[in-house]
Amino acid sequence: MVIVASPRLHSLLDLRYHPNWKGKRGVHGMGKDQHGAAGAHTEIRVPCGTVIRDADTGALLADLTRDGQRYVAAHGGRGGRGNPRFASSTNRAPRFAEKGEPGEEAFLQIELKLIAEVGIVGLPNAGKSTLLAAISAARPKIDSYPFTTITPNLGVVELPGFRSLTVADIPGIIEGAAEGKGLGHDFLRHIERTKVLLFLVDLADDHPVKTRRVLENELAQHSPVFAERPRVYALNKADIPENRERFDRVRRGFPKPCLVSGATGEGVPELLERLWTAVERARQAEAGQAPEEDAETEYVYEAPFQIVKAPGGFVIEGKRVLQAVRMTDFENPEAVRHLQGVLRKMGLFKALKRLRAKPGQTLRIGDYELEYQPD
Repeated sequence: MVIVASPRLHSLLDLRYHPNWKGKRGVHGMGKDQHGAAGAHTEIRVPCGTVIRDADTGALLADLTRDGQRYVAAHGGRGGRGNPRFASSTNRAPRFAEKGEPGEEAFLQIELKLIAEVGIVGLPNAGKSTLLAAISAARPKIDSYPFTTITPNLGVVELPGFRSLTVADIPGIIEGAAEGKGLGHDFLRHIERTKVLLFLVDLADDHPVKTRRVLENELAQHSPVFAERPRVYALNKADIPENRERFDRVRRGFPKPCLVSGATGEGVPELLERLWTAVERARQAEAGQAPEEDAETEYVYEAPFQIVKAPGGFVIEGKRVLQAVRMTDFENPEAVRHLQGVLRKMGLFKALKRLRAKPGQTLRIGDYELEYQPD
């Protein structure tokens, strides 16, 4: 099972309605000593920007950001060997074969984070969608009521000199968003990838400085990655005369804010140049980071099995031991004798003897329970 990033997809909707995937099985062997074909890879296409985590532990497994980037989610089991593979000088016509090994299972948590260089954050009705529509070909839904934007919008901004920026309009943040209020965590995660944050504040806001603090506080509570993220501040809706009159007084609560109007385009070119400068600095900082050198691979010895005492017997762990048991047909006496030979060669019976195992005790190997009978 392979998860592949594709720029042609823009959501995880397919996975929502098809959450369970199963790999294709191989083909059975045939006469004249013919091997069966291996099962074909099953590819699951996801958008670029997809993050894959272990569903149980939350551990990060993969971050697919580039076209064609792949993550092997689960391997298929090894195919069982047919009876000719077990022929020997003492057993020229073996009457047993191995079962196929069960494939791996994986329970994954998959989420999408937009890949944008600039993330526009602000309260509902701050004019984020209007500004995005003014600077790019994106056409987000625009209206006067709160939470018009219910999904993040992504736009590409073209600047003179064959320059471009990707900008994301993040749905409105309200106080308590980091705790799940409003649209909450669903969209705050989309600005984690951005290189620069654009804080857009409505000049008509009764308490613009408080609004700035609310936005910054919600981002800080959501993730510490925003603490050092470059920021640009813009005071919007300068096309309204009353707002323009307030600019000189409001600007004191912001570091070098831009006066803009998403509706008329006033101040937008200057804002874009400032964003370009900030993004370019972030790009150069990332490029200047030296890649971590791969650590030298050291050989680490791994015992073929581990034995742990348990009530009524022993628990035996080990990849090779579990594989041998899983691939054994316990309804075939000859296959069971072959398994005993494999375990004997591994030294399992000698180890049990040293631990003073008694006949009849239970040996638990994975989901299987065997009865110990010494040689």
